Amino acid sequence: MKNYLLVGLAGAIGSFVRFTVGTFVHGGWSYSFPLGTFLINLTGCFALGFVTTFLFHTKKLQPSTAAALGTGLIGSFTTFSTFSVETVILMRQAEWMMALTYMFSSMVGGLFLAWAGYKSGQILVGSQKSEIKEGE
Repeated sequence: MKNYLLVGLAGAIGSFVRFTVGTFVHGGWSYSFPLGTFLINLTGCFALGFVTTFLFHTKKLQPSTAAALGTGLIGSFTTFSTFSVETVILMRQAEWMMALTYMFSSMVGGLFLAWAGYKSGQILVGSQKSEIKEGE
């Protein structure tokens, strides 16, 4: 039961942060490209890649906290459904190049940043292991 509550609480926080960031970005953005969702999703891709590598492999978190962070917070911060609806809206408005740019840059950028987060986590895991060896 504790896991469900932690994931739910973290999910509420993640969705609140997503709404706040999206509102802030969209408030100062007057173009049809959905920059808020784009930045949120790319940030989330990096964060999840990092968290699943560094925090999970170093065992610095209890499994319930790790689930709350990965599934709850980051999972609710990012949003595939909003990305999909925004893409459909761009297509319905006949903004085909913008829709294709959004789709392509989201997929390639998301995969790249997930990989970059993963590699960053690996580097930190490796540096912590070498620090432990030097201190022995």
